[in-house]
Parts: sequence; C-alpha cells; structure tokens
Amino acid sequence: MPCPRVNAAVLERFISADCETCWTAADVPQPGANEWLLDWIVPTAKGDDAPLSPAAPAEAAARAHRALGTEPTSSRAAAQRSAAREGSTLRLRVVSGPAWSGYFAVQLDGSGRAPASSSAWIALVESVQAGTDGTITPRQLVRTVAGPFEPAELRSGKSWQRLQALRWPPTAKPARLHAHAWVEQRDGRIIAMASERCDAR
Repeated sequence: MPCPRVNAAVLERFISADCETCWTAADVPQPGANEWLLDWIVPTAKGDDAPLSPAAPAEAAARAHRALGTEPTSSRAAAQRSAAREGSTLRLRVVSGPAWSGYFAVQLDGSGRAPASSSAWIALVESVQAGTDGTITPRQLVRTVAGPFEPAELRSGKSWQRLQALRWPPTAKPARLHAHAWVEQRDGRIIAMASERCDAR
C-alpha cells in the first residue's frame, strides 16, 4: 500500500497511562490523508498501577518532552504535528526480519543531509484497528523504541545503514507490529519518516 512521503507531516498523539478514558475517547485529532501517525502512551508515577501501563514504553516520556515540552495530563490527551518539510533530500527505508525469540531484526537505510545534531530513531509500532482493544479510532501505537543514533553521514549527506534488534513487549501482538523509523532535529521536530509496510517514495 502507499504511504505518506518521507518528508510528509507527522501527527503524534500522546495520552497518559493514567487516562483510560483518553484511550476510548472518540474525539481525537486525526491525520490527514497524506500524513504519518504515531500514538504514544506515556508512563506515570503510578508505574504498573496505571491502567494503560502495559502499553507505555519508557521512551514515551522523553519523546513527549521533545515534542510537546511537557507530558500529557492524567485527564487530557495532547497532540503535536510536525509540518511537512518540502525540498528535503532525506531518504529512509526500513525493513525487519521475521519475529524470532522475542525480537525483530530491523534494518534502516538512509541518505541525504540533515541539520546539525539531528538523530535517527527506530520503533516497533502496533497497528490497532478501530473497535479493537477498546479504541474507537485506529491507532499506530509505539511499543518499543531504539535511539538516538547519530551517524556522521547525516551531516555529510552520504548513504548510511543501521541494523538493530528490537524486543517486543509481552503485551504486544507480533502479527500487528511493523517497523517505523524517523529522523528528528535537535528541537524534536520530525523531518523524515518511513515504514516497512508501504511502498517507499
């Protein structure tokens, strides 16, 4: 299937692991037809006692701070849209091997120049369809994250490659997982994204 372009806008939706009603809410921001989507559940001080904690990767709190400057509250979701970056020369391609012994092997290929101090990230994302697991809206739920990676080639524009093993959490369904990768600037803005389950563009 086709996907948004590598330099397309990215909508990120953040909810607190304390906010079970945020997961089941119908009134949530939706991505445009040519935009990427990531959903994050952010862990809280309640730890495992938070109702959504099984789907809250530790890295979600840091991503919320980079994207929003804060974390979502226990009663209200938050969203951030990184605008499309026209004229970007960045190219990304991500593929994963079959699930084995709790891990996916993920390969990220990149090329093109990024601003200074940009970094690359890899994630396993679980596609949750509307009407599944209590959500009314479809979600692209980030389950595992690896990064930041800062290959020198990001500054030179040369081609580069990263091979990473990512473990999926016990509560994830491997058949619904797929690899995503992105490049973000120092200010947290995502400037390139790719997914393995779509045609590269």
